[in-house]
Amino acid sequence: MRYLPLGVTMLAAFYSGQSLAGGLYLYEIATDDVGLAGAGMAARAQDASTIFGNPAGMTRLDGDQVSGGLQGLYGDASYALDGPGKSPGNVVGFSPQGSLFYSHSINQDVKIGVGFYGNFGLGLDFGDWAGSGLVRESSLMALTLQPTVAVRLSPRLSVGGGLGINYGMFSLSRDSQTGEQDLKDHDWALNARLGLLYEWSENSRIGLAYSSRTHFNYDIETQVSKAIDPPGPLPPQMLTFNIPIDASTSSPSQLMLSGYQRLDARWALLGNIGWQNWSEFDDGSIEAAGNQVPSKHRLQDTWHLALGTQYQLSPEWLLSTGIAYDSSFYQSQSDASLTLPSDRAWRLGAGARYRLSANQSVGTALEYLNLGNAQVQGGGLSGEYQNMALYFMTVNYDYRF
Repeated sequence: MRYLPLGVTMLAAFYSGQSLAGGLYLYEIATDDVGLAGAGMAARAQDASTIFGNPAGMTRLDGDQVSGGLQGLYGDASYALDGPGKSPGNVVGFSPQGSLFYSHSINQDVKIGVGFYGNFGLGLDFGDWAGSGLVRESSLMALTLQPTVAVRLSPRLSVGGGLGINYGMFSLSRDSQTGEQDLKDHDWALNARLGLLYEWSENSRIGLAYSSRTHFNYDIETQVSKAIDPPGPLPPQMLTFNIPIDASTSSPSQLMLSGYQRLDARWALLGNIGWQNWSEFDDGSIEAAGNQVPSKHRLQDTWHLALGTQYQLSPEWLLSTGIAYDSSFYQSQSDASLTLPSDRAWRLGAGARYRLSANQSVGTALEYLNLGNAQVQGGGLSGEYQNMALYFMTVNYDYRF
């Protein structure tokens, strides 16, 4: 199996970004935004989850409110090798997620709140495949606790801000000469989430939300030694490679501009324009164990567009649907990372909310996220991801005190 050392060499050169392996940045956090494909998330401000979408939106909430949800995510991302050797098949599978938000009114113009959620990070399970000497399972997760404050500066303008206290967890297992090797570490990181909300009227508003970059450092051994049996009369050699971790440990800074317009008593229109600074991960500054992992300058900034509607079917039922598009963070889809299987992203969502009483409601939503195709080049482990997709199903509950 001489293709294996070639594959290890190829994998060691990969530049892994915030992705399926370690944190495809997700808008989905078990809220009504899932049914809207994220449309209007910085302007909707209809429940306590605005702490995540736009902290300034808390000024629209009366009294105290709690919003919590559970979410199931199923991923279909099968990797097929171009050459000989065992392919891993689907490397994602099922993952449970959840979120919880609380908003408290100091007075009509000042609100404080806290959010607890996880919106980037997934695990990959390659299993027993041709590259198991480098990676069998990989997981990069992060959870965020976000205390937040919002202030109404005028009848139309509100500002808000939150401090993200992020806890990141890294784990990687691989085959070694002495059996399966497990690498694990954790780290803390801070980031900021800021927002503005301008309301022309009760039926028209626009929101602007900014999130700063989140960066983790993990103290792990980044090198792998492999015995190689070269062709011909040359003796066996022991070579050392870097394992593929770097920008997977971070999430990018981003800007989101959203609008909300109620058209009549039943219909409302919502939309987004967004930007994410993926190119900041091409500076070679990501570190593990004090070592910088070199960049291949393959990432680029992305743009986001979304459009959604809400329909008040009856006093009890509110229906929603949405569509969203994110451009690819790869400059070329023929040069993707094994642990970053993503292309341009299309989201389609639909949801419903039922009012149980004057201060209680429950909601559910479904979303389909298509991640396209990605080709991996280099060595005997080159191959392709085709028709990658994520499926979300959420349930959530809102209560107003």
